[in-house]
Amino acid sequence: MVAPEPPATSAISQLWVAPGDIAQRNLVYGPGGEALFPKARTFEFMKRDTTGASPGYDVRDADKREWSVKLGIEAQPEVVTSRILWAIGFHQPVLYYVEEWSLTGEDAGPKPAARFRLDAPGAEVVGEWSWFENPFVYTRQFRGLLAANLLLNNWDFKTSNNKIYGGDKSSDNERRYVVRDLGASLGKTNQPWLLRLPGFIRFMQGTKNDIEGYEEQDYVRIGEGGRMEFAYAGNYTDLVKHVTAADVRWVCQLMSQLTDQQLTDAFRAARYDDAITARYVKRIREKIAQGLALPVS
Repeated sequence: MVAPEPPATSAISQLWVAPGDIAQRNLVYGPGGEALFPKARTFEFMKRDTTGASPGYDVRDADKREWSVKLGIEAQPEVVTSRILWAIGFHQPVLYYVEEWSLTGEDAGPKPAARFRLDAPGAEVVGEWSWFENPFVYTRQFRGLLAANLLLNNWDFKTSNNKIYGGDKSSDNERRYVVRDLGASLGKTNQPWLLRLPGFIRFMQGTKNDIEGYEEQDYVRIGEGGRMEFAYAGNYTDLVKHVTAADVRWVCQLMSQLTDQQLTDAFRAARYDDAITARYVKRIREKIAQGLALPVS
């Protein structure tokens, strides 16, 4: 990693803001609250979104608000993971899971359940940021963010998923560094070793929205010589190895303040059924306990 100058304390707020009373955060509606939830279920077609692994649309509602819509397997885990990261202080966009909706205009008609992300005026994306080079690389908050993503098994660490929000007139201190497109979560990493060799296309790093895989894969343990080892088998081991036991404990202490009801609410927001929700909540609790049990020198 490149070692930039450590950011001023005030600049950390571009990545993370102390969340206060975590147990009071609403994980059903998240950062947008109930007020911004798209209550009308008919949207105007703007264009197809052909970027990324999941198909989708850009749409407009009756209030002229514009939404980025994601269909497919990534929609549910993105909502859950976004809710949890937001609850512990990391910036997240306004997004919801909408079950029944339809389009007018091109491709008109009923559509399957999807993730809706609000494209709010004044909060435009002004750039991307890399996990390897950014103003926060050597901060506890940045490494804690990595540890949180590993706990939730988000294995897609490519730069194009990370956005800087700000708008043209915002100052640097008003910028927000956001890990977005979190759909490659709540499964496991299982990339075949052959695909990790130089010259091969790096893909198929793991599963998504896979309760059996999430239950099967461990989180972190102390290995030989007292070394901390993550149960991670993706492309970014060079990134992961910089996370310390103290970083893991810090973020797990934040996550441990979430109640079982809040974790259940995060899955409820994405319309998981009760049985799958209970299994996810139990396993998340177990992984948080693993992190808290790490010895810190």
